[in-house]
Amino acid sequence: MSTSNFAKPKKGNMAIYIILIIIVIASMVALKQCPGNMRHEVQTNSVNDTINVAIEYSPLSLYTYNDTLGGFSYDFMRMVEKHSGYKFIFHPFVKLEDALKALNKHEYDMVIAQFPITKENRDKYLFSNALYLDNQVLIQQKDSLGNVPIKSQLDIANDTVYIVKGSPMRSRLENLSHEIGDTIYIIDDNNYGPEQLFLRVATGEINYAVINEAIAIELSEQYPDISYETKISFTQFQPVILRECDTVLCDSLNNWIEAVKQSAAFQPLHNRYF
Repeated sequence: MSTSNFAKPKKGNMAIYIILIIIVIASMVALKQCPGNMRHEVQTNSVNDTINVAIEYSPLSLYTYNDTLGGFSYDFMRMVEKHSGYKFIFHPFVKLEDALKALNKHEYDMVIAQFPITKENRDKYLFSNALYLDNQVLIQQKDSLGNVPIKSQLDIANDTVYIVKGSPMRSRLENLSHEIGDTIYIIDDNNYGPEQLFLRVATGEINYAVINEAIAIELSEQYPDISYETKISFTQFQPVILRECDTVLCDSLNNWIEAVKQSAAFQPLHNRYF
């Protein structure tokens, strides 16, 4: 049979076919990138489903004491777990950069860490409602009279400050450098978390570090010679971090967080840590 017997598609129809093919391909790519979003479209009382939660190992988020797990974020999320009906599996970590990479690879569903909300971060991740409020502070040693070498942000000029690699403290310090019109030398520490940086300052190994205030307050009870009074940022919300496509899970998490905050058990928990 001659191919001339088949009707050729009109030019207008051909354009429609091409558009439909592009839409189908884009939908397939989106589903491939966001399988977690489909998985979480289940009833929130389904106890057979699990949520993998990466949680930063620090005095405020998660710590161990006499074989017992504690920390505000851990205890708070255990309350969320009971309210949600899901099974939460917690994965402690020290390096935020590794946790965020694992989140993007769908190894985790959530990451709980000292990670403030910024415009740059909003372009990459979803953020839940705040678990608590915090800000970034400079860690430094006091002398025998209780004085410190850096009394304000202006004094940081031409000094070297350590931060956890991959943390948003870098962008804040870079902005601060522009604000004061001078150089701040920033070293990204690839081996330690915020607690370890605090201890490195306390032992005199390094002079300055920037971490979140809530962690500094917790640790300063054991190290009264350490100052955390110099603030680097304004008060910031501390949320849970999710993949940008997991909107369903984020909406559910926000409902669980607010329900826990309204419960009778929340205030005693908050008072214990803050």
